Amino acid sequence: MMQIVDSYNQKHSLFNAMNKFIGAVNNMDQTVMVPSLLRDVPLDDKDKSEVNGVSSSGASNFYSDQRDMYSYYVLLKSIKTDVEWGVVQLDDRKKDKVTTVDIRGDEAEGEEDLQKQFHYHLNGLYTVLSKLTRKANVLTNRYKQEIGFGSWGH
Repeated sequence: MMQIVDSYNQKHSLFNAMNKFIGAVNNMDQTVMVPSLLRDVPLDDKDKSEVNGVSSSGASNFYSDQRDMYSYYVLLKSIKTDVEWGVVQLDDRKKDKVTTVDIRGDEAEGEEDLQKQFHYHLNGLYTVLSKLTRKANVLTNRYKQEIGFGSWGH
C-alpha cells in the first residue's frame, strides 16, 4: 500500500536536507574553479554579520575569525564525502586501534530512550545540514563576487 506524504513534511525530511546540502556543495565545487583564490578571504562580510565580535545569531565569532573561505570549502567537501559514502574509513581505522568494545547496560532502559535519542539526533543532524547548506551557498556567492562573476555576461 502506497502512502501519500504531504510536501510540507517531506520538505523538512532528513533525506531532503541531505540532498540540498549535497546539491549546494556540488554547485559550490562546480563554481569554484580556483580554490586557492579562497585563501585568506573571510567567509562572512564582518561589517554585515557582526557587531563587537558577536554575530547576528548572538554567538561569538572566535572560531569563524580563524577560518577563511578555503578552509570552509575543504570542510564542506569533506562532510559531503562523509554524507555520501559514510565514515567507514574512520571506523576501520578505529577497529585497528581498539580491540575491546564494552557494551553494557539495561536493555529495557536503553530501548525506552531509543526513540527520544533518535529524534534528538535527527533534529540535530537536520539543523547542522541546513547550516552547512547555507554556508556552501554563501561561499559560492562570495566566490562569484570576489572574481566578479556577476558582471560577466552583462
